Amino acid sequence: MTTSRWKPAVTVASVVERDGKFLLVEEETSDGVRWNQPAGHLEPDESIIAGAVRETLEETAHELTPTAWLGAYLAPAGDTAYLRFAIIGTVGEPVPGLALDFGIHRAFWIDADGLRARPDMHRSPVVMRCVEDYVARQRAGEPFLPLHSITYLDPEPR
Repeated sequence: MTTSRWKPAVTVASVVERDGKFLLVEEETSDGVRWNQPAGHLEPDESIIAGAVRETLEETAHELTPTAWLGAYLAPAGDTAYLRFAIIGTVGEPVPGLALDFGIHRAFWIDADGLRARPDMHRSPVVMRCVEDYVARQRAGEPFLPLHSITYLDPEPR
């Protein structure tokens, strides 16, 4: 008898807010063009924080400075599920001349109301959920989770 082990796909995403607007990407998906936070799959031997920094740079040409951890989100999607680790951070100006990842049309800024008004454009429900969680914590004056609460155990300690 063969048994299969359920393994969600681990993804990382960055939630970046500046002056009430959030950094998003417009990207090609199997469902057409959609909006998402800068996000992607965690690579082998990569920490969650390093993955968020890499994905943000690849998809937006912005260097992410991580500041906090928003949360972990388990989102079933058909035959699989995605376990997203959302990292909060800040960015400066885009790196001049850096091309965006294949499939990314553009990086742009949008406020929460603009994002709420276009659920048809969301890559998945977790896009809005991350923004709603961020906004709710800010309004309540609740602290975000510290980055040190995400531990990476190097497979080859130095």
